[in-house]
Amino acid sequence: MTQSLRLRDKFKVRLVAIAGLVWVTLLSGCASAPPKELDDICEIFREKSGWYEDAKTARARWGVPISIMMAFMHQESRFVATAKPARKKLWGFIPGPRPSDAYGYSQAKDATWTWYERSSGNYGADRDNFDDAIDFIGWYNDVSHKTNGIAKDDGFRLYLAYHEGHGGYKRKTYRSKQWLVDVAKKVDRRAKTYNSQLAACAKRLESKSWFDWW
Repeated sequence: MTQSLRLRDKFKVRLVAIAGLVWVTLLSGCASAPPKELDDICEIFREKSGWYEDAKTARARWGVPISIMMAFMHQESRFVATAKPARKKLWGFIPGPRPSDAYGYSQAKDATWTWYERSSGNYGADRDNFDDAIDFIGWYNDVSHKTNGIAKDDGFRLYLAYHEGHGGYKRKTYRSKQWLVDVAKKVDRRAKTYNSQLAACAKRLESKSWFDWW
């Protein structure tokens, strides 16, 4: 009888442990999933607890508007934490290599991310963490401002430099890439839309408590 009770207790303990592990896994999945409403920055910050504070921290550190950093992230990854460039197709159907080692929310490449860690002092930062990724975008645009003289609220030119690199922007390599110019215009339009939306909900975001949006 005693041994039977012990076995039953062990089974309960294991069952609780398994349930806890499943719950943590589900929470992790929800936390890393992209926002449901990508076209409304207020809804993004409502859904993703902590993102607004992370964005404010990056803005305070680098002086880049939240709307521009978020528009960049939308364009680069659609807020998918583990985003990677699509593989090239061999003979039209066989998955081949990826065109670059870009990864994460900001689609930063390995070498650029290493440069960011050294320059910003944010060692150990991860490209699939939102707070690190938005800080990276703020940092890169700050470098674009210092290196290329681009205003920090100029989403169009900042995005051209983000895509082409500071040297490429200086050489005006984007002039032969009309598709890129069109994308940069789209990013700038989204940044302006996000900025208008944020102006309407910023006070509520500032005063939001744990249950305010539920």
